[in-house]
Amino acid sequence: MPAPASIRRLFWVVEILLLAGTVASSIWISRGVEWQPLALVALLLVLTLLGQWLSIETSAGQLSASMVTIALAMSLLGPVPAVTCGVAAMILTSAKRRLAPPLWLNNLATFAVAPFVGGLIVRALVGETAHMANHHLTQSVIFGLAVLGALIVSLIGLNFVLFALDVRIEEGRPLRRLIRELFLPLLPGQLAAGMLATILAVAYASVGLPMLFGGLAVLLILRHLTVALLRSEDRADQLEARSIQLASLQFGVLATLMNALSLRDRTTARHATAVARYAKSLATEAGCDESEQEIIHTAGLLHDIGKFTWSDRVLHPEQLTDADWEVIRRHPQDGATLVGKLDGYGPVADAILYHHERIDGGGYPAGLIGNEIPLASRIVAICSTYDRMTARESYRAPMTQEDAIAELRKIAGRQIDADLVEHFITLLERDGEAIAGEDADFETELAFERRVRHMAQPPAG
Repeated sequence: MPAPASIRRLFWVVEILLLAGTVASSIWISRGVEWQPLALVALLLVLTLLGQWLSIETSAGQLSASMVTIALAMSLLGPVPAVTCGVAAMILTSAKRRLAPPLWLNNLATFAVAPFVGGLIVRALVGETAHMANHHLTQSVIFGLAVLGALIVSLIGLNFVLFALDVRIEEGRPLRRLIRELFLPLLPGQLAAGMLATILAVAYASVGLPMLFGGLAVLLILRHLTVALLRSEDRADQLEARSIQLASLQFGVLATLMNALSLRDRTTARHATAVARYAKSLATEAGCDESEQEIIHTAGLLHDIGKFTWSDRVLHPEQLTDADWEVIRRHPQDGATLVGKLDGYGPVADAILYHHERIDGGGYPAGLIGNEIPLASRIVAICSTYDRMTARESYRAPMTQEDAIAELRKIAGRQIDADLVEHFITLLERDGEAIAGEDADFETELAFERRVRHMAQPPAG
């Protein structure tokens, strides 16, 4: 939230004092040599105003070519002409955008103080710069480094600090957020402008005034390329937003179905979450790569989503008919159909489809045998079986870990994969407490936003 009115008024007073002090100091230290040659002063002032008039609005802020000419003024002329260019640019832009008085004040103070400080830095490092034409190359390189350093400190660093303080006080936005949203996105463009200003300054020191007349063409080309780039980025952002919206809609349907199912059967979400945690840990133990681990984790999370089609009589049975058993045996196909509609979720759908297959071929829906069953399905089957045996809300008293392990070994090789069972037992004996499913949280494992953004990414290659 914005700062209290008293703080805002105090900040305005400080800005007024900064602006007045900078103007007074400029008048005090002004030297006639800074305004020579007049052709250079006039050219930089015109280019500054032209660059500000052709400024480009972005989502992060304003990109203006006038930064180049202000940097040239502070490096080739001195602090006072640089202040003149900066203040003139801000009068133009503030009037053009019809800004409120506090924003006028901040713009004027910022673009008076920053160029003034930059000009003083250049003067302190290299002395008078108004007659540097035809200097030796070594001197020009040293001069260029001084210009670039002064520009980074003043027109990039100090400029942002003064602007960010104003936004922090007027709007209450945290400084860390301002750095992330305003400073970092604009930094590459500002550094590029700084390098261009440095090159032009060194060129002037080596060749003279004719080199700077190309500055107008450079500014126009820079603006054209920047506009084209921003349009391309804007189209890319719009496409990404639409992709995220579509992915959110698609995956949101599945998440809603799972949440609705958990309202009808309170054990569903906990069981799905526990199976997902166990399954990812077992996949890691079995040597699966990160992509396979993600598929297996997601399959564990959604393996029972087909139960959404069940009636309450089937979901909470007192007695099941043959027709009810047909519905129950169909839930892997129903779940795979739902999940398979999501782009890129084919392997997850396959894992769900076959998670009730048996190693000996006695499972459903396809009667697959042994390694015909996808690895993800075999892992989910083991983890689901174990959680059903040990869960507290089971229809029978929960087994201890030791009894459940014994039962897994009893059915290994017939119902479930014997090798994966041994991997799972090793995992339980080593990390059982850490991966226990009783405290699992469905929303945490779902990680909706992350999954949506991953779905929205274009396919690799």
